[in-house]
Amino acid sequence: MATAPKTIKVKTFPATAKNAAREGRPPAPIRANEPGRFGAYGGRYVPETLVAALEELDREYEHAKRDRKFQSKLDELLRTYAGRPTALTFARRLTEKLGGAKIYLKREDLLHTGAHKINNCLGQALLVERMGKRRVIAETGAGQHGVATATVCALFGFECVVYMGTEDMRRQELNVFRMRLLGAEVRGVESGSRTLKDAINEAMRDWVTNVRTTHYLLGSVLGAHPYPTMVRDFHRVIGREARAQILKAEGKLPAAIIACVGGGSNAIGIFYDFINNKNVHLIGVEAGGRSEALGDHAARFRGGSPGVLQGTYSYLLQDTAGQIANTHSISAGLDYPSIGPEHAALRDAGRAQYVAASDSEALQAATLLARTEGIIPALESAHAVAEVVNRAPKMRKSDVVIVNISGRGDKDIGILRETLNLD
Repeated sequence: MATAPKTIKVKTFPATAKNAAREGRPPAPIRANEPGRFGAYGGRYVPETLVAALEELDREYEHAKRDRKFQSKLDELLRTYAGRPTALTFARRLTEKLGGAKIYLKREDLLHTGAHKINNCLGQALLVERMGKRRVIAETGAGQHGVATATVCALFGFECVVYMGTEDMRRQELNVFRMRLLGAEVRGVESGSRTLKDAINEAMRDWVTNVRTTHYLLGSVLGAHPYPTMVRDFHRVIGREARAQILKAEGKLPAAIIACVGGGSNAIGIFYDFINNKNVHLIGVEAGGRSEALGDHAARFRGGSPGVLQGTYSYLLQDTAGQIANTHSISAGLDYPSIGPEHAALRDAGRAQYVAASDSEALQAATLLARTEGIIPALESAHAVAEVVNRAPKMRKSDVVIVNISGRGDKDIGILRETLNLD
């Protein structure tokens, strides 16, 4: 069994790399081969209060990975409750319109609750049951993780509290109602930019206060170890299915896989089982927002730099004083200043490429997919569609591309109605 990862404790939460330097701590891990490290990134930067809870979660997850009954129960829930496997749909009319590569869509939007988030929530709910805890807290931006958390809590009979920035609550009124209908308490967060980052801060404060009775069901490949690894593993089913499906459909692997990247859970889920296939290009699409000015986007690899935020060391958007920058995206789920540490490592190693799509490009892509394939994607997923719109015409007709449609656009109808002039 692997040894427990080295714990690096900080005085405040969150912290930036410059804060770490002022406190006399190294801004990056010294060792890159520990559990929970992805090259120089990852780790466990948390208050003392949370160390025992993270170690307990790490132990339980390691045991669960080797427990056939746990894995069998998860597989059953994914199949009979969530609706896996999801389809791999050939986008015939979109392919014809764009020319170039054949485009396939991995349809995570067809899952129960409308997005990939249910994969991770079911896995963590089984862990909560295994640990004997009855109260679950979560954060949410676009609301899809909050809905998935509320859903599994209703299924398992857990008390559920979801933290959500009030700006996101305004943008995602439908999902707020869905969470409350499912029995969750939705707590609005008024601090900061009133978006995902601030919701995570409040969820962390709750967890510190109630750590003995509460599990924090983190929704992306963020935070302290073991979350980035554990959440990735619960989403690996996306890539495993896509691999088998494309081999059956085309007899070969795709030339490229494209996915949107906020924290990065849907992207790493579909990327992971292709990482060793060097001829498969992995492309993550961040939120390009309104412009390239700091505060107008959420593209961490466009001017971001490594630092510590909310438990992990990764790329993040910060100003010259080391303070976390405001972000913007028309899609609430991409509106976050940092990115999962495994994505940072893949980018630095040159194994994955990260680009950005603007708000306007995402809106155009959502409209195009709706009108060519009868599929309205979530605005997050529309960023990935925008990239295939740019890329596919430049590729050979014999090439194949998979786009991960991580969620459906029902939740964004209000934004689409306000933004698009369809008269």
